[in-house]
Amino acid sequence: MATCKIKKGDTVKVIAGKDKDREGKVMSVDAKNGKVLVEGVNMITKHEKPSAANANGGIVSKEAPLDISNVMYIHKGQATRVGFDFKDGKKVRVAKSTGEVID
Repeated sequence: MATCKIKKGDTVKVIAGKDKDREGKVMSVDAKNGKVLVEGVNMITKHEKPSAANANGGIVSKEAPLDISNVMYIHKGQATRVGFDFKDGKKVRVAKSTGEVID
């Protein structure tokens, strides 16, 4: 599979679905299934049984994964597509709108 264009810690904008136009930080990326977990976006309520981590259990609100195609990377406050380029023999991510190296 190709290198993932979105990484953990990136700020992204949701471009489709019930949370369209919301922004958040990527908490985790599942490259194999093409899913991302964005902080404060796509919240669901989940019933949890009592456990060592959660002694009382009950109804918990948490983030659900989004498809990676439904988010765009934010570069300098603007949503942009991400591409790849080779700089000094290394493969780096590049913002398509400005042509600047992301990391």
